[in-house]
Amino acid sequence: MATLELRNVNKTYGAGLPDTLKNIELSIKDGEFLILVGPSGCGKSTLMNCIAGLETITGGAIMIGDQDVSGMSPKDRDIAMVFQSYALYPTMSVRENIEFGLKIRKMNQAAIDEEVTRVAKLLQIEHLLNRKPGQLSGGQQQRVAMGRALARRPKIYLFDEPLSNLDAKLRVEMRTEMKLMHQRLKTTTVYVTHDQIEAMTLGDKVAVMKDGIIQQFGTPKDIYNDPANLFVASFIGSPPMNFIPLRLQRKDGRLLALLDSGQARCELPLGIQDAGLEDREVILGIRPEQIALAGNEQNGLPTIRAEVQITEPTGPDTLVFVSLNDTKVCCRLAPDAAPQAGETMTLQFDPLKVLLFDAKTGERLGVAGQAQAEARADNVAQFKGR
Repeated sequence: MATLELRNVNKTYGAGLPDTLKNIELSIKDGEFLILVGPSGCGKSTLMNCIAGLETITGGAIMIGDQDVSGMSPKDRDIAMVFQSYALYPTMSVRENIEFGLKIRKMNQAAIDEEVTRVAKLLQIEHLLNRKPGQLSGGQQQRVAMGRALARRPKIYLFDEPLSNLDAKLRVEMRTEMKLMHQRLKTTTVYVTHDQIEAMTLGDKVAVMKDGIIQQFGTPKDIYNDPANLFVASFIGSPPMNFIPLRLQRKDGRLLALLDSGQARCELPLGIQDAGLEDREVILGIRPEQIALAGNEQNGLPTIRAEVQITEPTGPDTLVFVSLNDTKVCCRLAPDAAPQAGETMTLQFDPLKVLLFDAKTGERLGVAGQAQAEARADNVAQFKGR
């Protein structure tokens, strides 16, 4: 195993063509699980191929441990890759597929047998060793592809959307198995996916990509709670974050966001002192689970009455949709508390959970640093104590 560092990596396919990868800077520690996530065409698979050596970078450096592998062939980088299609040899048995890479490395047969037994037990495929890939289910083929990679014991494992061909139930099961396997083996891993649920559940670190650029790099918790821009906020989270367009206004020295449900209005204090934001078009972002039903207790948080347009029961919770500022807004509520379509409910907002984005650039606005965060909390507390 080893650390992985990408230093200002660029990739273009020819003069005059736009860069496919632009100034990629990433670093993960030995044993960490990195997720590259983003929509189709964002460059994540290209970046994976550059790490593997299947694509040549046009600028920057790729470091595995303390060695620059940018100019090395794939076979010399000591990595193992699991493809979306699994790429198993159809005429070979499961055992022969797992053995193949070991025989290329000229290991003796006793060591090969020991390694095959180890990975087969780890992945619970002992009973499949004599079958051909065509006799296996999608989930079984995926395990064999993983077993072939694990048997090599490389420095870094690369996974290119390995679960995308599986049905929804099996995908959840295999996701859990992959996380358990990583916890046991502590292998340095890079995993490409377009599924933000996989990104949030599997990764120690997540790099969100768009148009060949890393929009944000951090822990899943940081990216979910503190998105850098509108794209990251919209891409990470299911159901997605609500975005409400509005203009900020100033009252009694505080900036306010005005919400209108058609039945009532709400002044939402933001606790931000930036005079440049006054009367500016912004996007207010708040996640569905951060909008609550107002109870009988008087906690001082701002509320607004709104008519329920539609409900979507999901089992553990119910998604309730209302209209605020002529925008559909989703609230994630407990099933036994959720009202029905046509009923009116009182919603409650915590201003400290609200995010602001520039309506033109999509960049995050507002709190920047501990002092500003404390000032914002104080301003909101003053509102609650009025």
